[in-house]
Amino acid sequence: MLLLLADAVGLMCVIWLAFCYRFDRLFVPNFEQTLLILAGPAIAIPIFAYMGLYRSVLRYLRERAIWTMVQATTFATFAWVALVFLTHSYGAEGIPRTIAVLYWAGSIVGVVGSRFGVKWILGLAGPRTAEKIKKRVLIYGAGDAAVQLAEALKTAADRQVVAFASEDSQLHGMDIWGIRVYPGDRLEELVGRLDIEEVIIASATAGTRKRRELVARLGRHHVKIRILPPIADLAAGKYLVSYIRDIDIDDLLGRSPVPADPRLMQSTIEGRTILVTGAAGSIGSALCRTIAGANPAKLVALDINELGLYELERELRQYGGFPVVPVLGSITDTDLVRWTLATHDVQTVYHCAAYKHVSLVEQNQREGVRNNVLGTAILAAEACAGDVENFILISSDKAVRPTSVMGATKRWAELIVRYYGEKAKEAGKHRIFSCVRFGNVIGSSGSVVPLFKEQIAAGGPVTLTHDQMTRYFMSVREAAELIIQAGALSYGGDILTLDMGEPIRIRQLAEDMIMLAGLEVRSPENPDGDIEIVTIGMREGEKLSEELFYDPSGVVATRHPKILRASGHSIDAEQVPAMLSQLKAALEQGEEALLRQVLFTLLDSKGKVSPLPKVPVSATTLRRIA
Repeated sequence: MLLLLADAVGLMCVIWLAFCYRFDRLFVPNFEQTLLILAGPAIAIPIFAYMGLYRSVLRYLRERAIWTMVQATTFATFAWVALVFLTHSYGAEGIPRTIAVLYWAGSIVGVVGSRFGVKWILGLAGPRTAEKIKKRVLIYGAGDAAVQLAEALKTAADRQVVAFASEDSQLHGMDIWGIRVYPGDRLEELVGRLDIEEVIIASATAGTRKRRELVARLGRHHVKIRILPPIADLAAGKYLVSYIRDIDIDDLLGRSPVPADPRLMQSTIEGRTILVTGAAGSIGSALCRTIAGANPAKLVALDINELGLYELERELRQYGGFPVVPVLGSITDTDLVRWTLATHDVQTVYHCAAYKHVSLVEQNQREGVRNNVLGTAILAAEACAGDVENFILISSDKAVRPTSVMGATKRWAELIVRYYGEKAKEAGKHRIFSCVRFGNVIGSSGSVVPLFKEQIAAGGPVTLTHDQMTRYFMSVREAAELIIQAGALSYGGDILTLDMGEPIRIRQLAEDMIMLAGLEVRSPENPDGDIEIVTIGMREGEKLSEELFYDPSGVVATRHPKILRASGHSIDAEQVPAMLSQLKAALEQGEEALLRQVLFTLLDSKGKVSPLPKVPVSATTLRRIA
């Protein structure tokens, strides 16, 4: 009502002032002119109301509203001029011709000025306090997403965008929303000169390498680095334009995330009964969540971890639409495995259950072999004997030319799955037994990332086993999606893996995580840093770098552009049972040295099965096996 009253008084004043300007004196209108002055707001206000000029909250009024105001005042002026013509008041004795032009220009200034003046006054409430609490933000990028973000943050109570930084030289020195665009190579200078507290990456061209570079450049400036999701995700409705998040180590993987193919995700899950072993583990639970979103007929979750299985079941039941069956037990229990597969008519098995901590398995070789090798043999044998159509083993890059017990057990598991796949083919059954091999999963139990986070939170030091060690990394989501898609892409007996880009140096990962925490690395060059990185030496079984394939030249692409296939190594179908007999004999004898000898001797450097060695086994053990 106040705004409406201001418009009424203001428009009458504009017409009267136009008369004063036209006649160059303090004008006193006659009766007819007075009526036409009163008609100005009487005509304009309904037009303004119809065009929404009284619906805007002035505190949040945007500059784009100026065009609406210009249109409204133009229409109101034309309507008023039409009234003047209809009343024959146009001319020297009534309304001079110039009055219409002056009224149009004056009304635009009055209407626009009044509204943005009120907005400015409202914005002045506590100006000094507001400026102090607002974070000074620099947006890296000047594309559509960056501009939308700057516009969204203009009304934010906690942030003030003070600059753009862009690699586009055509934009340098120009203003967007009144904010200057600076060259991207001046980023460090801008952070210091403009007192920047937060940098938001909103550039479509800022790939992983650029993000790593930005983190390295800004690491010593104590600024918060955050990221805006890709514009494609914004367009798909996954996020709001104003949604920004902390930049995470996932953003620095050395490659772009690999999108899943929805058709592959659905083909092996929808309407099928699925068994996931090791379901309560980090990878197994992520896999169960992904499966739950693909509409299975039934999900059977098997794990020996009671608490983890209980919590997983509670979480999965929230998805609804299909039964969730928790099975508490071990894959080494033959009766339990056989009963589970038969009772629930399992069609697809995702075998995640394994001991995978290299150092821990190295110190507990017997349990590692019993679970990872013999457990896999039991599960694969029962799946082959039953009606399981798809069997997918989750393997590791440590299975390629293994140096650790954990890696060797995973290689044995691959050979076992290959063997039972061949056996199913020989029996004329249409079964697919395949392996999925990938590197380290960020955030999984035993991953170096949670360890580094814990060490950084404790104030350091961050420990490395070797300064030059490298590893492949992928996110938990990518791992789960890769496992599911492998079932649709496999021909049986092959090994699939993700195109994981370049391996990441672990020291670089540690430095990035320290910088992401807003801290500095303490070194001889920077003795005042916050966190020190210490090299403690390699543990038994560790390698400086991992491989994804024995023979990269034999790797071919699949229907998915980022998933690769390698043929499994051919083995004598009769050799796997003999290998397992040797391993069981060594396990029964209880000597870890003998167990390790059998474990590694049967695998040559190319990953193929070597001739069976003569292993000293006691007569008592042989009688037990027989």
